[in-house]
Amino acid sequence: MLKNSRFLGLVVFVFLFAMCNQKSKNESDKETILKGTLEITVDETVKPIIEDQVAVFEGTYYDAKISITPKSEAEVINDLLNKKAMVVVTTRDLTKEEISRFEKSKIVPRVTPFAKDAIALIANKSNNDTLIALKTVIDFIQGKSNTAIKGLVFDNPNSSTVRYIKELAKVKDLPAQGVFSFKTNDEVIKFVSENDGMIGVVGVNWLSQPSPNMVDIVKQINVLSVKGLNDTKYYSPTQNDLAEVKYPLARDLFIINCQGYAGLGMGFGSFIAGDIGQRIVLKSGLLPVRTPGRQLQIRKEILKDNE
Repeated sequence: MLKNSRFLGLVVFVFLFAMCNQKSKNESDKETILKGTLEITVDETVKPIIEDQVAVFEGTYYDAKISITPKSEAEVINDLLNKKAMVVVTTRDLTKEEISRFEKSKIVPRVTPFAKDAIALIANKSNNDTLIALKTVIDFIQGKSNTAIKGLVFDNPNSSTVRYIKELAKVKDLPAQGVFSFKTNDEVIKFVSENDGMIGVVGVNWLSQPSPNMVDIVKQINVLSVKGLNDTKYYSPTQNDLAEVKYPLARDLFIINCQGYAGLGMGFGSFIAGDIGQRIVLKSGLLPVRTPGRQLQIRKEILKDNE
């Protein structure tokens, strides 16, 4: 009888020990705002800036692992609505209809603006004219005869740049002739660098932060200055012209979190909108939503080298 009691006690002890270990393991694996794994679907036109953000975030919080999947804008939004992606980066806010779909699922999307981006128009280096009027582009998209543009080159038929230009031109479809599309912004840049007379439409981040294999190719194109529909001057997609709201092809960037709980998506969104994230935006050539502060030390006299 005593042996049976001891055996039963041993079994109970082992069971409780295993349960405690399993609970401890589950707690350690639990996702928090600074720990866990996260998959983010990103608008392909702004991929470089998000890669920079992820690199610094993971370098700061070692228990966080974030993977990026670049897609066209249409695919990004579809993945979000179909719950294939819970955190995305887009170049537009959600529409009322899209928000209502989440409300039916009792999910309130956390939409965080974090930067102002620009759509850049680029041309072959051999083209000495570095100016272009936005009306010229709109006329071309509307199918009006125009000898100034041989063709417009986009990254993807479903991209945010196509949607943006179509909305400006107030058309539902692109012209059947003179419009080309590829799969990535790098392909657009390369095509324009090799073909005179073509105008490429790309996210400016791909020009300010080219990948190593694209550095020499980017040198073979000109970034055009653009005159807005109601402007008399031409402006470039620079931080200064974006800050002064002068460049006519500017757009906002958003990180949209639909996780519905305090997970890594919330932590990463707060990081991008915070001081470090905004400094990364500033260094990338885009315009941060909040300009990071700077501390200056003012001295009455200059110290010598040996002091």
